[in-house]
Amino acid sequence: MTLEEVVGSSTTDKKMETVSQALEELLVAAQRQDCLTVGVYESAKLMNVDPDSVVLCLLNTDEEDADDIALQIHFTLLQAFCCDNDINILRVSGMRRLAQLLGDDPEDSNGNEPRDLHCILVTVSSSLLRSTFQRIHSSEVTPPLSMSFMQNPPVQPMQCQALQDVSSFCAESRCRNQWVPCLELKDR
Repeated sequence: MTLEEVVGSSTTDKKMETVSQALEELLVAAQRQDCLTVGVYESAKLMNVDPDSVVLCLLNTDEEDADDIALQIHFTLLQAFCCDNDINILRVSGMRRLAQLLGDDPEDSNGNEPRDLHCILVTVSSSLLRSTFQRIHSSEVTPPLSMSFMQNPPVQPMQCQALQDVSSFCAESRCRNQWVPCLELKDR
């Protein structure tokens, strides 16, 4: 192993840890502000109706889900839709940690079935997007600026460093031709 491989490996590990932590912060903040859509079917419905409100799509699996053909087909369709609509995508492993972050109890004492955490969307409200869009178009804004707004809208609940870190990670991964980067959430 060369020095570059050793140094590069530790830098990559540190970057992954930073992005994992940012993702955890983002999920907690988004849930607090009711900006999460949870579930494969619920996510597909929302993206079909209002794709502009989605800023991040998480596809979550663990090893036991690798053989679930139906889930993999849903993931393929969701990934294609996200790519067509310029929505950042992350493939995440660590379902137990994800459930902890979102307060889901797999051993629900009330007999309720746990939520489907295989797909989670981080969203912004459509009313926020519409009001900001109207404000921009009512002022004298040049078309290129308003177009960049539509691609990267200013998002009130998600104006946090965590979203910027996760989005940067997704953009850097796309630059390396890794269209669906993978991230592991470790149990704590």
